[in-house]
Amino acid sequence: MIMADIDTFTSTIPLTVKRIPIETAVIHFAGDSGDGMQVAGLQFTQSCTSLGNDVRTYPDFPAEIRAPQGTLAGVSGFQLSFSEKNIHTPGDKYDALVAMNPAALKVTIQNLKPGGILIIDEDKFTDKDLKKAHFTDNPLESSQLAEFRVIRLPMTSLTLKALEAIKISRPQARKCKNMFALGVVYWLYHHALEDTKEWIKDRFKDQEDIIEANITALRSGYHYAITTELFAEHYNVKAATLPKGEYRQITGNQALAWGCVAASKQSGQSLIVCGYPITPASDILHLLAKYTQFGIKTFQAEDEIAAIGAAIGAAFGGSLALTTTSGPGLDLKSEALGLAVMTELPLVVVDVQRAGPSTGMPTKVEQSDLLTAMYGRHGECPLPVLAAATPGDCFYMIIEAFRLAITYMTPVILLSDAYLANGAEPWKIPHIDDLTKLNIDFAQQQTGFLPYARDPKTGSRPWAIPGTPGLEHRIGGLEKQHETGNISYDPQNHQKMVNLRAEKIQGIEKDLPPLEVLGEKVGKVLVIGWGGTYGAIRSAVEDLQFSGHRISAVHLRYLNPLQQTLHDIMKGFQHVLVVELNTGQLCQLLRARFLIDAKAITKVEGKPFGVGELKERLLGYLEN
Repeated sequence: MIMADIDTFTSTIPLTVKRIPIETAVIHFAGDSGDGMQVAGLQFTQSCTSLGNDVRTYPDFPAEIRAPQGTLAGVSGFQLSFSEKNIHTPGDKYDALVAMNPAALKVTIQNLKPGGILIIDEDKFTDKDLKKAHFTDNPLESSQLAEFRVIRLPMTSLTLKALEAIKISRPQARKCKNMFALGVVYWLYHHALEDTKEWIKDRFKDQEDIIEANITALRSGYHYAITTELFAEHYNVKAATLPKGEYRQITGNQALAWGCVAASKQSGQSLIVCGYPITPASDILHLLAKYTQFGIKTFQAEDEIAAIGAAIGAAFGGSLALTTTSGPGLDLKSEALGLAVMTELPLVVVDVQRAGPSTGMPTKVEQSDLLTAMYGRHGECPLPVLAAATPGDCFYMIIEAFRLAITYMTPVILLSDAYLANGAEPWKIPHIDDLTKLNIDFAQQQTGFLPYARDPKTGSRPWAIPGTPGLEHRIGGLEKQHETGNISYDPQNHQKMVNLRAEKIQGIEKDLPPLEVLGEKVGKVLVIGWGGTYGAIRSAVEDLQFSGHRISAVHLRYLNPLQQTLHDIMKGFQHVLVVELNTGQLCQLLRARFLIDAKAITKVEGKPFGVGELKERLLGYLEN
């Protein structure tokens, strides 16, 4: 049967159900990787965005591509926080948890708040599934869940019942139970169904039965929540007050792809993207492959080495050049990165970091590639290293990476991470006229051309288009003679060229924006972060400041070179704490560079910092 639309339900809402306004809510959807939890989470996120809430998301994928069904390793989760105020993280503890099987319950239940709402598909709590999740007894039949508001639904059975009249297979019908669960949650938080209905129609166009089945399951879940009076109350989160403008929800990988298109537009040059599929960077290549109408050219290479080799060739040919990778791929690109440094060609490398070493946990987050980005090449081989702070910031930092590459004729590494790549936030769409203009001045002098002569302001060499008469020059990995670019084994020349390349990179510090401090410039504790730790650090520091503590924070987007004022800022605090998802890599660099007794606050669990755990660790220094 097909239920009536949401507006028809208004008159049927039981009078005993109260609608309660709340400021912020955190929801987590969890189930097998085939249960559609990512889809449910994304659709609820889109609904929140349409209502004007501020939203932050955290998709948590299984590390195994297809773990055995019903096992702990196969749990796929999607967490989101939505609010009427400005928020910076997807939240710590859940207000509501949707658990589609025992494994999902076991993996996530510790993060559900006492008194939180637990929605369970009780059809999946069979002896077989309980055993897979290592339960010795059924938690639904014991006191294990007594502190929560448990909503037991035979979700699979209800979905199959609702879809009896639709001509689809039983396995296809089972796959719609994520829509049934989503309908229940839409009722709980007073959301309309229209956006998701339209998404279903677009996603499954030309598959009328599948469209009907998913919309019916969605409506059925919503209607079931009403007619059975599952909840004594439901909740409403008002729209957030955001700066005026047009917004859309964006992930870090989407922002990077769009930033690349913008960089191409702002430079007037075509962009050539060379990559090899690797989690979690693959989406950047996939997305950019769709933008051929903007002059974007993509090349999927046979391996990581071929990808960067092709990108270097693209830069030599006068195009904007990008290669994308994750952890292990950066290792493979290291030799060719040295070639790009030696030839002084503008190349951008995006590294979306993941947990390692080796294959590690490919879908989990870590910030452990910093020292590789800084020093993971043989010889004296410096280059700029940048890091994006939020999903939306990825858009602006990729443009900045291209600006530095072009201006200083150097390869640039931009570090993202799995948390930024897959997480999302509302992003104010900029006007193209407000973006940085990327000015490219190709070499024009066709007599007396010196390919390694230096610009007195930037230290960069000329960018000459190959094949231009009079601009022929040597290219390759052997040391260059100063100015002429001829091969040179002269010891003094090698010293000079090493110094010139290093001075060029260090000189970029004069071209960086001022470092912003969250809080006072003098105090007891300074927190330094970089990359995707931004949201947790900002939320924790603001909470502690509100409680009266003398704590401030700076977040570094430029890791090499560092901004000039950092040292002076650090000297104004009793404790300098560096928060990062590794074992203290940035902390080591700051201690060595500035001889300040910085302390590391670290974590390598494949998960981001929670605001609560970070506050607890910071308080140890504030209360001493």
